[in-house]
Amino acid sequence: MKRRMRGFTLMEVMVAVGITALMGTVVALAFQTGINAKEVVEGEAERYRMVRVSLNRMAREVGSAFVSDRYDLRRFRDQNDRPTNFIGEREKLTFTTFAHQRLYTDVKESDQAVVEYFVENSSERGARQRQDLKRRVNPNVGDRMDRGGTTDVLFEGVKGVEFAYWDSDKKEWDDEWDTRRTEKKDLLPTRVRITVIALDEAGKEARYTTQARIVLNTTLPRFN
Repeated sequence: MKRRMRGFTLMEVMVAVGITALMGTVVALAFQTGINAKEVVEGEAERYRMVRVSLNRMAREVGSAFVSDRYDLRRFRDQNDRPTNFIGEREKLTFTTFAHQRLYTDVKESDQAVVEYFVENSSERGARQRQDLKRRVNPNVGDRMDRGGTTDVLFEGVKGVEFAYWDSDKKEWDDEWDTRRTEKKDLLPTRVRITVIALDEAGKEARYTTQARIVLNTTLPRFN
């Protein structure tokens, strides 16, 4: 006798489809978890890269800071208007540096520039609640230090920036340093501690710190 061919029952088909769908869901979740983990790792790496680049650039420029008495006395009669100074506050730093890099050939610029670091609310549309670490640079050192130049974002989404200045005489850190004052006129701090405060991958505040050693920590004298 010939055996009668028997197909799948409706229940068996439904079980098979259910198992296949379950396996597909598990595989999709695994892929999605991997993609999310990849995005988190890449975001963390990008943030650490931004921190590292920002701190390295700030340390390089601060380390090349200088103050000079070689300027036109007829134009700058008041010491407060001297074109080169080091004006350091706890959350803001303005100084002259030898670390300027010319980006274009034959431009009327040198290795000297006025640089300023500060934190300000973002000017981008839709990001007004965000604070950015900004850098203002003016390659025309002969102008007023508190104006001119161009301002760019150095680090997006920071909570703050802090500066501290090492007084080698007192052997302690100061919250400010101003060479416009008589007692600081001819002296710069030997070291500057730079701290950037930002949110880490867990959404908590983290402090990233480096130190810059200033090579020329005395005023460049005038040649008679």
